[in-house]
Amino acid sequence: MKRIIVGITGSSGVIYGIRLLEVLKDLKVEAHLILIEAAQRNVLIETTFTIEDVKGMAHKVYDIENLAAPISSGSFKMDGMVIAPCTMKTLSGVANSYSENLLIRAADVTLKEGRRLILVVRETPLHKGHLELMYKVADLGGIILPPIPAFYHSPHSIGDLIDHTIGKILDLMGIDHSLYKRWEGVAKIKEEDF
Repeated sequence: MKRIIVGITGSSGVIYGIRLLEVLKDLKVEAHLILIEAAQRNVLIETTFTIEDVKGMAHKVYDIENLAAPISSGSFKMDGMVIAPCTMKTLSGVANSYSENLLIRAADVTLKEGRRLILVVRETPLHKGHLELMYKVADLGGIILPPIPAFYHSPHSIGDLIDHTIGKILDLMGIDHSLYKRWEGVAKIKEEDF
């Protein structure tokens, strides 16, 4: 069974982390959750879920201040970690190995152990400092996956757009899914079609 750490930060877009937890539960993937306080506020502001609903989707939930938790060690066997959404503050902590809390410590451990770390960075527009932090994390082996919508799969709802991002995360984690229709190419477009 696959085991994934999921961090949900206080950026707008907590639905990405929640939907990831829902899908992981449906796929019988063991999810270990760090839900920071600001994220809990956004769950109540942005969704119809309760905090207990979100926590109930995870196999285990950790207090962000518990630096002695099993996930703070490289000896904790897991397949990777996703922070969705990821604030700029969290991005900065990860980029600079500033392990002031369990979320950033777990991300740092993920990188040092050579496992997949995916940051769903949720900010726009981006200034040079943001881009430099993303570059630094990518240079350390992390993957930056902003939730940028695609339209080739003909989405009909916001849920379809969210599922596309979650599908991209699952692809990177090597988890099979059917959240969106994959690109299959197009027949040759005729000039008269323009």
